[in-house]
Amino acid sequence: MLKLHSKTWLWYALAIVVFMLDQASKMAVSGSLEMHTPVVFTSFFNFTLMHNYGAAFSFLGDAGGWQRYFLGLLAVVVSVGLIIWLARIPKRKTWEPLALALVLGGAVGNLYDRATLGYVVDFIVVHYQTYYWPAFNIADMAISGGAIMLLIDALRGKPQPNAEAVETLDK
Repeated sequence: MLKLHSKTWLWYALAIVVFMLDQASKMAVSGSLEMHTPVVFTSFFNFTLMHNYGAAFSFLGDAGGWQRYFLGLLAVVVSVGLIIWLARIPKRKTWEPLALALVLGGAVGNLYDRATLGYVVDFIVVHYQTYYWPAFNIADMAISGGAIMLLIDALRGKPQPNAEAVETLDK
């Protein structure tokens, strides 16, 4: 049995906070905005309530309904994997578990929507003139931010010991 250290619980708590912020924002927007009616904040940013029946960028959005179960199952598998991964990270690490907690919280937020509503609530819209980025939500931001952090971590690679330290160890 794997024993969880205190920092692991901190990362799980962060994932729960991400989930709660995501759900609170979706409830607030769903209760106050009309579908597909923008509330403009700036010339490049607005809130527009939308329902995404597919994956990222509405991929598979019009696939006939099976995608709800497929994407839900995929999110469950990924979430369980992230929970286990977080439990196995050494206590001294902070960057990697932070990234994983963000991804986990976002994945569970969108999974909850998909399981309870049959779609994911999206509402944040960024655009330049007539070029629109697909609508997204706080869960998507957490997933994207965590994924970018994991990519940065992978690109940094493992620190190599300097030559002096290796010589000292060899003696």
